[in-house]
Amino acid sequence: MSIELKSKEEIEVMREGGAILRKVLEELKSLIKEGMRLNSLDDCARERIKELGAVPAFLGYKPYGAEKAFSKSVCLSLNQVVVHGVPSERVLQKGDVLKIDLGVLYKGFHTDAAITVGVGRVSSRIDSLLQVTETALQKGIAEIAPNKRLGDIGFAIQSYVENMGFKVIRGLTGHGIGHHLHEEPTVENHGKEGKGVILKEGMVLAIEPMTSESTTTVIQDKDDSYITSDKSISAHFEDTVAVTSRGYTILTR
Repeated sequence: MSIELKSKEEIEVMREGGAILRKVLEELKSLIKEGMRLNSLDDCARERIKELGAVPAFLGYKPYGAEKAFSKSVCLSLNQVVVHGVPSERVLQKGDVLKIDLGVLYKGFHTDAAITVGVGRVSSRIDSLLQVTETALQKGIAEIAPNKRLGDIGFAIQSYVENMGFKVIRGLTGHGIGHHLHEEPTVENHGKEGKGVILKEGMVLAIEPMTSESTTTVIQDKDDSYITSDKSISAHFEDTVAVTSRGYTILTR
């Protein structure tokens, strides 16, 4: 396994790209309402990223295991779709749960982040799922520091999600990120404390818990999106994080 360490200067470039990503992500979030077309959100993402001097990282990208390259600029995954949802003419409806996953390429470096948003009012259980998943991201990130291990991140995410009565999706993971959108190492959302790759200053990781109401397994659909095997609602939050000499810094905040 070859893990590329980034210099402080490279991490600052990634922070600049992460600021662009976060700005666009928040703009997309502000547009979420009943009646909004998914393609309209994709158009906005593509145009705003370019206006801000960056490139949509997902457009034309073919992830591992996919049959074809991704044809849009942002992944928009509804309800039981966990990740890699393809924007369409589908109109948002009250009660939908939308995952917005966005990647940006800026000055040769990638950043990646995701949020999950309810359209209008959602049930208290679904609202809890979203809150738990976002908190799980924070708990995973809090484990990051030199000489800690990847298993510490996965354990923190898994134990919190399961203790709160939900499930962590297996087979979909976080990853290293930098010159390439997906780099080593693989960052599982489950694990054992003290196990796995040792974290070092200069590593940059995309931490992204993906959860569901009731299953750990997914099915790959014909459009290369991944759907919960029991069609239960899913959630996804993500940030790009660098390992520093004293701990971590979030590059997409």
